Amino acid sequence: MTSVGVLAELEAGMAELSTPMRVFVAAGRFTEPEPDLPQLAARIRMLLASATADEAWRRFLPKYAPPSVPEVCAALEAVETHAAASLLAQVATVDLVWPSHRHLPVEPTERAAARVVSLLGPAATWWTNHDSECGAVNGLTPLFDSLLAGTDGEHFTLALQIADD
Repeated sequence: MTSVGVLAELEAGMAELSTPMRVFVAAGRFTEPEPDLPQLAARIRMLLASATADEAWRRFLPKYAPPSVPEVCAALEAVETHAAASLLAQVATVDLVWPSHRHLPVEPTERAAARVVSLLGPAATWWTNHDSECGAVNGLTPLFDSLLAGTDGEHFTLALQIADD
């Protein structure tokens, strides 16, 4: 599949994982040569700015500015590729505050997440703001948030859920 085809498939798959006012997504292709974590963090920062500028969230975050690229990098923990699809489906489906509430139906969300992970391939790197060792979250906003970001070194995908208490 061509890079353009992969990008179109990633965008379509990520669109299936978004929900208005809760789960914000992005997919794209890096323009920088040999992008690494700082370039991915810059895309995360852009998604944070876009999500928190949404009218629904502005009232909760009137003076919020996304963390700097180094701060975003410091908040990220690596995720094993074999766990990425499950975590991506969880970010899109399970409400952070009310875990019994589902934003999207489970089965189609799991299929879309598996497809996105498959498109980036087994060599992709995945990052989250969750510390798997202790279960803590390195928040990127003053609210509850959950992020999963992946890249194959050419393309990237981002899923961010924001919730208030």
